[in-house]
Amino acid sequence: MSTTGNQGRLWAITEVTNRTPRVIGNGAKASEYFGCNTFNQKVMSEKLPKDVYQSLLKTISAGHKLDQNIAAAVAHAVKEWAIEKGATHYCHWFQPNTGGTAEKHDAFLTVDSSGGAVERFSASQLVQSEPDASSFPSGGRRTTFEARGYTAWDPSTPIFIMEGPNGKTLCIPSVFISYTGETLDKKTPLLRSVEYLSKNALRVLKLFGKTPGHVEATLGPEQEYFLIDEAFYSLRPDLVATGRTLMGAKPPKGQELEDQYFGSIKARVLAYMQEVEHELFKLGIPVKTRHNEVAPSQFETAPVFELVSVATDHNQLTMEMLRQVAKRHNLAFLVHEKPFAGINGSGKHNNWSMATSDGENLLEPGSTPAQNLQFLVFLLATMKAVYKYAPELRAAIASSGNDHRLGANEAPPAIISVFLGDALTRVLDAIEKGDLKGATTENQVINLGVSKLPEVARDNTDRNRTSPFAFTGNKFEFRAVASSASPATPMATLNAAVGATLGEIADAIEARAKKGGDFDKAVMDIVREWVIETRAIRFEGNNYAEEWVIEAERRGLPNLRKTPEALAQLTTKQAEELFTKSGVYTHDELEARYHLEVERYIKDIEIEIACLKEMANTQVAPAAYKHQANLVGAVSGLTGIGLKGNLVAGQVAEVESVAKLIADLKDSLAALDKAVEKAESDDIERKSAALAYSVSDAMAAVREVCDRLEVIVDDTLWPLPKYREMLFLS
Repeated sequence: MSTTGNQGRLWAITEVTNRTPRVIGNGAKASEYFGCNTFNQKVMSEKLPKDVYQSLLKTISAGHKLDQNIAAAVAHAVKEWAIEKGATHYCHWFQPNTGGTAEKHDAFLTVDSSGGAVERFSASQLVQSEPDASSFPSGGRRTTFEARGYTAWDPSTPIFIMEGPNGKTLCIPSVFISYTGETLDKKTPLLRSVEYLSKNALRVLKLFGKTPGHVEATLGPEQEYFLIDEAFYSLRPDLVATGRTLMGAKPPKGQELEDQYFGSIKARVLAYMQEVEHELFKLGIPVKTRHNEVAPSQFETAPVFELVSVATDHNQLTMEMLRQVAKRHNLAFLVHEKPFAGINGSGKHNNWSMATSDGENLLEPGSTPAQNLQFLVFLLATMKAVYKYAPELRAAIASSGNDHRLGANEAPPAIISVFLGDALTRVLDAIEKGDLKGATTENQVINLGVSKLPEVARDNTDRNRTSPFAFTGNKFEFRAVASSASPATPMATLNAAVGATLGEIADAIEARAKKGGDFDKAVMDIVREWVIETRAIRFEGNNYAEEWVIEAERRGLPNLRKTPEALAQLTTKQAEELFTKSGVYTHDELEARYHLEVERYIKDIEIEIACLKEMANTQVAPAAYKHQANLVGAVSGLTGIGLKGNLVAGQVAEVESVAKLIADLKDSLAALDKAVEKAESDDIERKSAALAYSVSDAMAAVREVCDRLEVIVDDTLWPLPKYREMLFLS
């Protein structure tokens, strides 16, 4: 099939309009097969000796170190279960600093001394593996000849089986470390952050007379994404190489009518969603919600809450399953934060809270004054964490993709602020203004109306979709996280920050308790001090408004608009203290993380530059030349038969307009080359800053010319699928 001119587009349109929904015929109740591909507690209780099961359960639920004496029994049970399910291979499944997942498959099959074949899986193979570590991003911590790295089983997430087209693979969730013990992944810092958060949260709870075994962070990540037909995707080099369209004119209709959001899901997309959910249910992933998002061809899926480490693994699996199943439906899964200009981009809204091992949600307002006082302590600790460590939180969500989304009047700005809602705001304002002397704390709390918090917080507190960090009844929603990102780094940073401020408030309460006096009054005094201290971070208005940018600057809140300036916050003394004191990163690991993130940013932009130039030179310019030639031929034909004056003036002007645009395209490409050349530097800070500003502006100028050409070049010549086709034909 020839794909010259727009033949590829015509082929794609024909393909798309003839697609029908894929039917898998699944009629079973989800509860009948949920978790069937996981080595979950039910399977463990059936397959393991009772003492082994109890020991492993302590490791999973209480964070106890794995008893090496039970590893052999667990490995045998896992192997037998996996083989019964049809698995032929196993792997340690881990999350390197690419932001995705990695795996190296090994067969259970072993040849014994007599030449016979037998399936084997030892305790050492379960607990540890040794993948090559040299080719993963390390921020300069590993060189090519230093290849040794280790993956180690993380029992906090269930072992699972992935189904392939011709077999199944046992996957063992793992962490990834270097030969010298440095973390090389995103999971290890997350697990460290949970331990730190738990330690300081337990200190606070002990002051309130509570002694749970441990405290966990919980997470429910809402995943936004786009779907377009794979026929269109295959004809867009920019989507294939970068995940976003580097050019593309605004379609006649976008999201202006606001008719996509929560609208009826098209049959083909619904069939896709249903198959994704079927696969996720088999993996024990509790996806709950599906719906159309605001932009055309944009969708969302959301799970129920799980422990943060489990939820992070499950989100990675969710993205992978969304990608895999899309191929079965002839769809392309787009998880870039801004695949299409002019319409909303995608985020990953991280709904976060803290819960004790006894099941108490520490951000639940409670139904009694005593519970409310504890709630206020955890609420203010979270607010102070966001206030004090806003630069580190901004760095945790920084990426080239998120730069296009944050602050684009569709997502929270790069300014970190907290939304509490009217009810809690009134409570905190009353605490700040109240005279706390001469009354018991219980009476003060009742007088301030805090005893009514459960009702007002849940029923009368509106949602603020413009806030990057919003309280939503009994949790916070960190809305600024990038759609393509692993939740691990943002959540590790948040856990570390809240853990640090919980330690601070525990210190303050303990210091005042030593002086004697009423405990409740002492706590309320500290709460009031922190309410005043964190006032600047609270904002209840429209975060999209330009007025908020001005107001935030007046309040002294950082506005780190681009990734390089956000990542630079990882090099500060405050970041060093936060991450090393919490144990989330060592000094060397933090330095490595900074370097690898800046290097990733540079590589992302360099790929986009190369792709943009290639498309402009090999697709846009040739189409423009052909269109110009056709116009010149038409004008020549008219003049050849003697027509002149006003009869041909308009058409001559049209030729001149196209010629001017072609010249503008050449000029903009030359300016881009000059900007890129000027940005070249061995200093990654200098280079990344130049890419973020001068080079990005030059790229935008090339795009602007290409988009102007798209709307005037003969449609039969334009080779790239247009927004009107990609977004509305599926």
